[in-house]
Amino acid sequence: MAQIRIALAQIDTCVGDLEGNAEKALEYAHRAARQHAQVVVFPEMTLTGYPIEDLALRRTFRKAAWDKANWLATELEADGLGDLYVVVGTVGTDHASDKPRNRLVVLHDGIVWAGYDKHFLPNYGVFDEFRIFSPGDHSTVVEVDGVRLGFAICEDIWQDGGPVAELAGRGIDVLVTMNGSPYEEGKTHTRFDLAVRRAREVSAPVVYVNQVGGQDDLVFDGGSFTVDADGTLLQRSPMFVEDLGLFDFDTDAEHQTTGVIAPAPDKDEEVYTACVLGLKDYMRKNHFSGVCLGLSGGIDSALVAAMAADACGGANVWGISMPSMYSSDGSKDDAADLAANIGAHYDIQPIEPLFVAYQNQLHLEGVAAENLQARIRGVIVMAYSNSKGVLALATGNKSELACGYSTIYGDAVGGYAPIKDLLKTRVWELARWRNEACAHGMGIGGLHIVGNEAGEHGKSVPNDIIIPVNSITKAPSAELRPGQKDSDSLPEYALLDQVLAAYIEHAHGRADLLADGFDEKTVDTVMRLVDRAEWKRRQYPLGPKVTALAFGRDRRLPVTSAFRE
Repeated sequence: MAQIRIALAQIDTCVGDLEGNAEKALEYAHRAARQHAQVVVFPEMTLTGYPIEDLALRRTFRKAAWDKANWLATELEADGLGDLYVVVGTVGTDHASDKPRNRLVVLHDGIVWAGYDKHFLPNYGVFDEFRIFSPGDHSTVVEVDGVRLGFAICEDIWQDGGPVAELAGRGIDVLVTMNGSPYEEGKTHTRFDLAVRRAREVSAPVVYVNQVGGQDDLVFDGGSFTVDADGTLLQRSPMFVEDLGLFDFDTDAEHQTTGVIAPAPDKDEEVYTACVLGLKDYMRKNHFSGVCLGLSGGIDSALVAAMAADACGGANVWGISMPSMYSSDGSKDDAADLAANIGAHYDIQPIEPLFVAYQNQLHLEGVAAENLQARIRGVIVMAYSNSKGVLALATGNKSELACGYSTIYGDAVGGYAPIKDLLKTRVWELARWRNEACAHGMGIGGLHIVGNEAGEHGKSVPNDIIIPVNSITKAPSAELRPGQKDSDSLPEYALLDQVLAAYIEHAHGRADLLADGFDEKTVDTVMRLVDRAEWKRRQYPLGPKVTALAFGRDRRLPVTSAFRE
């Protein structure tokens, strides 16, 4: 009989921060040892951060990463943890081709005890590994106290054959995988089903350790887990927080013991938290402590402001009301109420005097005059960003970006766009969820997220409402001319978003959309708007990817009618 305890170290790493990542790995190794683990497993490319993209091609960086792995092995032994098997990811080198490799190393007894290189290098969606890395060509098995551990890295379990098929014939007791799997709504079920298939293939439990945290426009949700050989869920870490999960394995047990299984979050909470974590980590990793944004009283800026307050605290949010001659009193009141609810700084900067000054020289009409208002507001937002050293947030949603319903150098200015991958109808849904969560005790900063592993409830909100109800219920309008509504130039969002979801996320062409039951006029209008707005989307700030197909990372829409069918 052989028994071991495996610790799943779900941590938030930063690309290029070898020192910080290694220190965190050392910290979690100590925590694992205190929990009597014999093995501790970290996410993909632990020491370098992930995805490192072309940084992997820099030879001096690869050497520094290898030196850091050796340092960590030495430090572990010096701290009395030489007996612990520490499984970390880093970048290696294929000496035959001098290309980098996505490498897993096992640290033990003060040295790099064993290694394994990722075989399957994804080249789709957000991944560009086939261009950067050289593939591995062998499987690796390490025996720990009589238990045979086989290893794989992320994509290696997504593809049939390769190392998993080879390990199936090597009599392993546990398949250990380290992963950097980005978040997408609904992806957790896909990962679980995949692990179940691989567990049955190798006739052994599968340990799935995933990265957590934001890195640029990707969000990693954690949710590490273990499944038994028969597919039974044995252990699951919570999503969106750092965590040390534990799995006890017994070679003589027909079924392994079930450990702690974290509850799955509500689907709206999941998406909202992903957006907030993306913003929070983007700020932290780029050394911003606060944000600024325009507060119009509309739903988009209200949701972004709420997310910002959850990410960095209301006191670090600068909300700027920039009313024009067309701004309604209701919108101005809603903006002020929102700022008060989250405890944000709130400044009023009327734009009419600036607009008049421009018009005295330019004499603009129509759309040009409307866009001038947006661009004046953009100048003010960027002035706050520069003068206060805070990150400017763009507040556009996916429906607006899809149809080009934004102004370049106007409302499109900013360094980060927290809701750019959310359709307008999803914005309303998340706003309602955030108010409901507040009513149930989740104050500002109360999300269960990296930095709030203890689950603090956050700062309470007056009347238990964050986003003013009127901002959710009123008809959306840019308020750039008298009586303007979004529906003047766009289909109603309930219909528009259905067409957009089919066209963008499900890749339906014109014939498909008509077969879906959408009327010809709506289909042609939406496709024309989307195709013509690509140039705008290319200039929009990055934001967290939360759907299967996000603008910027995943999709280059056709700009000619030849490819619309």
